Amino acid sequence: MPEFFKKPTMSNHLWIIYAISIVLLGFIWYYQWTLGLLMTLFLGASFYYSIKTEQQLISETERYITTLSHRVKKVGEEALLEMPIGIVLFSEEYVIEWANPYMNKFAEEDTIVGQSLSLLSDDLIPMIKENKSELWLHLDGFEFQTLIKREERLLYFFDRTKQTEIQNLYHNEQTVLAIIFLDNYEEMTQAMDDTAKSQINSNVTSTLNKWSNEFGIYLKRISQERFLAVMNQQILNQLEKNKFEVLDEVRELITDKNVPLTLSIGIGLGGASLPSLGGLAQSSLDLALGRGGDQVAIKEESGKVRFYGGKTSPMEKRTRVRARVISHALKELVKESDKVIVMGHKSPDMDSVGAAIGVLKIAIANDVEGYVLIDNNDIDTGVQRMIEVIQENEELSSHFISPDQALDYVTKNTLLVVVDTHKPSLVGEEKLLTRTDHVVVIDHHRRGEEFIESPTLVYMEPYASSTSELVTELLEYQPKGLRLNMLESTALLAGIIVDTKSFTLRTGSRTFDAASYLRSKGADTILVQKFMKEDLDLYVRRSRLIENTTIYKDEIAISTGAQGDVFGPVVIAQAADTLLTMSGIVASFVISERKDGRVGISARSLGEVNVQVIMEQMNGGGHLTNAATQLADITTIEAEEQLKTIIDEYLEGGTKE
Repeated sequence: MPEFFKKPTMSNHLWIIYAISIVLLGFIWYYQWTLGLLMTLFLGASFYYSIKTEQQLISETERYITTLSHRVKKVGEEALLEMPIGIVLFSEEYVIEWANPYMNKFAEEDTIVGQSLSLLSDDLIPMIKENKSELWLHLDGFEFQTLIKREERLLYFFDRTKQTEIQNLYHNEQTVLAIIFLDNYEEMTQAMDDTAKSQINSNVTSTLNKWSNEFGIYLKRISQERFLAVMNQQILNQLEKNKFEVLDEVRELITDKNVPLTLSIGIGLGGASLPSLGGLAQSSLDLALGRGGDQVAIKEESGKVRFYGGKTSPMEKRTRVRARVISHALKELVKESDKVIVMGHKSPDMDSVGAAIGVLKIAIANDVEGYVLIDNNDIDTGVQRMIEVIQENEELSSHFISPDQALDYVTKNTLLVVVDTHKPSLVGEEKLLTRTDHVVVIDHHRRGEEFIESPTLVYMEPYASSTSELVTELLEYQPKGLRLNMLESTALLAGIIVDTKSFTLRTGSRTFDAASYLRSKGADTILVQKFMKEDLDLYVRRSRLIENTTIYKDEIAISTGAQGDVFGPVVIAQAADTLLTMSGIVASFVISERKDGRVGISARSLGEVNVQVIMEQMNGGGHLTNAATQLADITTIEAEEQLKTIIDEYLEGGTKE
């Protein structure tokens, strides 16, 4: 098809009109030549004028396009060279080949051309190699959003400093709510006269007001033992920076009984509504109190939790009234269930097994079918002796089942009781937690961030020596028809003795009361000693582990097993206990490879060093004087270096999870 018909233009239309005019003009010439002559002259003039006008229009258009092209080219050059956007071209060896003037101002010399990309950021080259498309970097006080075009070997740097400053300002001004609770105020002031009580109130209020005025916090006392604090994120950052020294200041307010007053703080933060922040603050306070008090728990809207403090050994606060209430509640839950399944933690110790047997007796005393979950493939030597003795007792051993049997027995109406742990990842069979609607947690460890979801009843007392002690107290308030035999009471007593290191650590008056009750029921201390006997081979292996001990910071013993040497958790724990008995040692850490391929660390202290918060920073936990952790994908040497770094941070003042 001719171009003429493809795309009509102004010229094409004119030619059509002129063609039609010529045809009509021919008819006029034929009939009246004078009129035809006039029309011919008019048509010629019109044709000339049209051609002239169109040529002028084309000429002006060409001049405009030429001028516009020049301007666009000039603007492009100016944009490339003058706009506040960094542009860098780099070679395959990650050397800068060209940069616009904006980027050259970050060079120590006149230009950054010829320099490695690492001059701008150490993270830049690795990110390019990983095919990342974007990177945020800090350069000479500026925040840059860097877009990476790997195929073109091109980088764009967009200045986002102002945006970052606005974001930081918004973040720093976000509201933070805190609830401050005086842990042992009620116990301390019960026997005080009005003068002494007024004095302690004045001292506490004065200390907290001074603290709040120093940091710009709004503080309001809402009850005798509670305060409400309102602050922003920037103030909270300052408090975290000084490790919440107010905890130490309040602890120094010694009363007439020479008992330190401690406080716990629950903090909620994030972009949530004020009611939600209040809920987060209360949840954080519950968590801090569940871990023994004298500490700060900070909970974000995302659920992440940080801890500060927790340096002192928690003081015993539980009462007989609470034990009786929990025992009654447990009895009602047992009666309403079709059966009771009790399980402890993986690789159970004597405390876990003893407490499980105690809960089993509660089920039997209330005429409900009960079972204890034990994995015979995951038992250490000391517990193995206890299990062997239990197996000789047909009546008791018939209630012990394997994890597979437990999964077959469990129903939605089964009561699942978890003892000596509260972490889902550590229970004997995690699948059981989702097979029933009724879960009870009984534990003496400080509460960690990981916790069994939505338990029906929780009895956690970090002030108790052991879970066996807690269960023994619950047994005292069960039906009078309950009868503990010698083996059952001995198992409970063994749990107490093992966890208290024969009544030397974490032992309170209630511990001796529980032991006395068990002795009255026929507990055999000689049998306990038989349970606790060890093999000569284990003794030699433990001695070899202790032989590798070095003293760190003059009073901390660290023993690291040789690469390839595998020790069980019991041997590691016993080695840590042994090191703690050495002169001048206030804390001990034993590091070794485990059978499961992970590296285990067992930590012990006399109370001066809080090994719990140290182990929590290595994803572990426990008590102030007794804690542990297991690490994956790490060598014993790397674990030792990581441990020393955390110890250094702890000794410098305060810890953070």
